[in-house]
Amino acid sequence: MPRYSGCFREKGIKVTTPAEAEIRDHRRFGFGANWSNYLKLVDGERISEAEASLRRMFGIETMAGQKFLDIGSGSGLFSLAARRLGAEVFSFDYDPQSVACTEALRQRFYGSDEGWRVHQGSVLDGAYLADLGQFDYVYSWGVLHHTGAMWQALENVVPLVGPGGKLFIAIYNDQGWLSHYWGWVKRIYNSGPLGRSIAIVAHAPYLLGVRWAVRMIKGGKRVDRGMSLWYDMLDWLGGYPFETATPSEITDFYGARGFTAGVVKTCGRRHGCNEFVLRKR
Repeated sequence: MPRYSGCFREKGIKVTTPAEAEIRDHRRFGFGANWSNYLKLVDGERISEAEASLRRMFGIETMAGQKFLDIGSGSGLFSLAARRLGAEVFSFDYDPQSVACTEALRQRFYGSDEGWRVHQGSVLDGAYLADLGQFDYVYSWGVLHHTGAMWQALENVVPLVGPGGKLFIAIYNDQGWLSHYWGWVKRIYNSGPLGRSIAIVAHAPYLLGVRWAVRMIKGGKRVDRGMSLWYDMLDWLGGYPFETATPSEITDFYGARGFTAGVVKTCGRRHGCNEFVLRKR
């Protein structure tokens, strides 16, 4: 299971991965391309905010001596935060551009450090997951609802959490008919340049304006977790495939599989992600 290196691309050989084919066919948002742009913004303050997020949600001060799995690592920011907290980190993503982002961040801050490994893989690939073993912390923020098979993905992460380990997931909130509306918007966004422009122009005043106002009320604080208003908006508008769940559906699902819900942060009737920290009994 070699670490992704992009070697075929370096040799000029065009390799189309399943993720790239889905993006080309308008069936998937280019998450990796969005993360590539966001990566330019990563600085010490954003990294510190990511570390604080992990400490707060997991209720810890350090991850020294612990194993951390980042499913759908995206930019690699939270893999970096976990490594800085002392964890041995394993990151993987389905999108090759996201893998490249995570690898670039690893190289930037940790060079050849073997305490942080980066791979390309799918959470829907049971054979791939079976080789990973178990972890003390499994982290997947806003990823599993983009797989096209959310409930299978939620099931597949169960064996990855070791006894007494913690699973952190964030899943889009089910808003009923509004969720169907957002699904329609996401399909328009991914239909091509015109659809993308229409989706942004129609929704940016609300999505950016409201969040900017809230941030100003809070004293100009950056977006939680070190994220970006602009790239978060593009992720929301374009994020497809798209599935949702209610908070009780998630806690019931994992309760039946030997997990106890700890921290649960919900967004009420609003759009966005409900966040869960679940401990394996």
